[in-house]
Amino acid sequence: MLQTQDVGYWYKNEQESLYKNVNLEFKRGNMYAILGASGSGKTTFLSLIAGLDVPKAGAVLYNGESLAKIGLRNYRKNDVSIIFQAYNLLPYMSALDNVLTAMAISSSKQADKKAFALESLANVGIDETLANKNVTQLSGGQQQRVAIVRALCCDHELIVADEPTGNLDEKNSKDIVQLFQKVAHEQKKCIIIVTHEQGIAKVCDKVYELKNQAFALIT
Repeated sequence: MLQTQDVGYWYKNEQESLYKNVNLEFKRGNMYAILGASGSGKTTFLSLIAGLDVPKAGAVLYNGESLAKIGLRNYRKNDVSIIFQAYNLLPYMSALDNVLTAMAISSSKQADKKAFALESLANVGIDETLANKNVTQLSGGQQQRVAIVRALCCDHELIVADEPTGNLDEKNSKDIVQLFQKVAHEQKKCIIIVTHEQGIAKVCDKVYELKNQAFALIT
């Protein structure tokens, strides 16, 4: 589904690369974790596979076609959902409208989009009253759950997430991870999570660790 082909990335010069010659494969129906110390480059890697940035060397392929050929804008619109650590919700909208807007942009095929969005929000503890509130009136943890639902409600087969449980308590974190597992295994989507939490990594199907400028499969 998603492959990196000899991917390399650096900021100023190649001699100070974050990594080189990265060849990884991510398949449908699986949940992946990418572990790494702060500053190791794991969030930058997420930006590359999400089509938010381009490699300095090599290529990222989706279904065998390079993102450069697909077009980054088309790829982000049609193929990948991104869960940002900073939420990136539209601050002038309600939680519900944030989800509905994403579904409209991604051309969701859900027949009753509003009912589906409300049900999905309710599944993560955002009831209809909260759903109709402006997102700026919600707590950080609530906003994070809205951002997660927004990504999951689109029809995209690939979901990438940057520290998606970083602002959640233990119970909500566990619920969200279980939801990710269900989406990956039952809906046959591919979920890639950048995290520093070993608890999340333990329940993923495969775990890569970014260390010393290289990725290693550890489970």
